[in-house]
This record gives sequence, C-alpha cells and structure tokens, in this order.
Amino acid sequence: MAAGHQIDLSTRTSRLADRRYVQVPVKVRRPGENWFKSSVADLSVAGFRLQTFMKLTTGDSLWIMLPGFEGRRAHVLWTRGHEAGCHFERPLHPAILDHIVRISR
Repeated sequence: MAAGHQIDLSTRTSRLADRRYVQVPVKVRRPGENWFKSSVADLSVAGFRLQTFMKLTTGDSLWIMLPGFEGRRAHVLWTRGHEAGCHFERPLHPAILDHIVRISR
C-alpha cells in the first residue's frame, strides 16, 4: 500500500493543506455538460481556487482537467465573483502538485 499524504486535523486552520500559487489554464465542466476554459490561481493536494466565468454555486460538483492529466472530480466550497474555492473528491498526489507548480512558472 502506498504512503498517503497525512493531514493533522488537530492543528488545522480552515485550510486542509498548504496551497501553492500558480496560474495555469484548465478545463472544467459540470457533470453532463461541455468543457469550459478557466484557470487555477492556487492549488494544494486538497483543492484549488478556480477563476472562471461559469456560474457556480456552493455544493456544485464539477470535473477539472489539469494540464497533462485526465479529469478529476471536485466540489465547490465557496464562490465570490468569478472565483470559486473547490475541494478535490480525492486528494492530488504530491508529485502531481509539484509538476503543476513547475509548469506554471
């Protein structure tokens, strides 16, 4: 069994994992809809801040396609203007996070 990314919930603040600032183009869609171009402004193994003109509401499910990877399911935790904070259904592997950070520079 592979070692997982551990998060100490006893000392956590409102954020589940350290975020990394990026600016990467992504594709997003709601289930059953077409892909829409957007961008991610910060990213962690637990989630991301999406910048999009899609109309999203708290609780929405969506699929996000990070550059070079297949789509992953996420859920909207909050929205503010054209931004949404989203949580991955399954955390990113730390190597995927490192790769996305590297290509965003």
